[in-house]
Amino acid sequence: MADSEGFSDFFYAAPDGLQLHARIYGEAGTGWPVICLPGLTRNARDFHELALHLSGRADKPRKVIAFDYRGRGQSAYDPDVSHYNVGVEAGDILAGLAVLGIDGAAFIGTSRGGLIIHVLGALRPAALKAIVLNDIGPVIEPAGLAHIQSYLDPAPKPKSPGEALDAQRGAHGRDFPALSDHDWERMVRAIYSQTDEGLLPDFDPKLVDTVAGLDLSQPLPALWTQFDTLAAIPLLVIRGANSRLLSAETLAQMQERHPGLETITVSGQGHAPFLETGELPAGITRFLDRADSQAREEFQGKTK
Repeated sequence: MADSEGFSDFFYAAPDGLQLHARIYGEAGTGWPVICLPGLTRNARDFHELALHLSGRADKPRKVIAFDYRGRGQSAYDPDVSHYNVGVEAGDILAGLAVLGIDGAAFIGTSRGGLIIHVLGALRPAALKAIVLNDIGPVIEPAGLAHIQSYLDPAPKPKSPGEALDAQRGAHGRDFPALSDHDWERMVRAIYSQTDEGLLPDFDPKLVDTVAGLDLSQPLPALWTQFDTLAAIPLLVIRGANSRLLSAETLAQMQERHPGLETITVSGQGHAPFLETGELPAGITRFLDRADSQAREEFQGKTK
């Protein structure tokens, strides 16, 4: 049962036994449930406002599950840092869905979450009923990863929420001029956790090693083969106009390869747009409703 914040905590065991966590918003509705997958060092809190919007609609509420990957949020840290990879994390998501009895859902993936969706497309395509990719595609621009490396190594350790806000604005302010003070404060609440050692980023510090070791002088492998497995699935791609990770050229190629792909470009934001801001909640809602309706029409056509 959801608490006063609108969600309940769900704990389950990964295939290797590690305890993992997710937030569950709402009850099963008439539409597909929505699975929310955060970025590299982020957690389920990133989706709080969007999840409340999707689960609280009077006309068509949806069940929303927002996952914490291993080593993030309320999920246990993994003693083996090599397990912090999209293949293992995709298996963790499938394990959680199995425990919840979810065979198919709409998926929303921000950055790392979108890469996991590409892997799920290869492992379990039938589970993907509709997809929202938030500022991620088959080609990752080295400039975007270099920026991530720059602000994670070393990860800032502010002494107060005010210092944390200043640190995040210092790292991302140039790419996000559209954000309000309230947006930045919400970001800080999502990223940091109060601990006995003070205010700390809510992820395993060893996770930084998986990014710091990347050689950005070499081209990164593209995921076009995996992306092409998503061609029959309704897909919305959201791109920050100032994104350094997903280029406009890659987005254009995605449109060429995926019939019916929908896009939203968010002005004044970079990598990755805040999904609770502006018209994004309404745009995501309309996309999911259209995908639902299309699937019902196709099913009815096959049964006639």
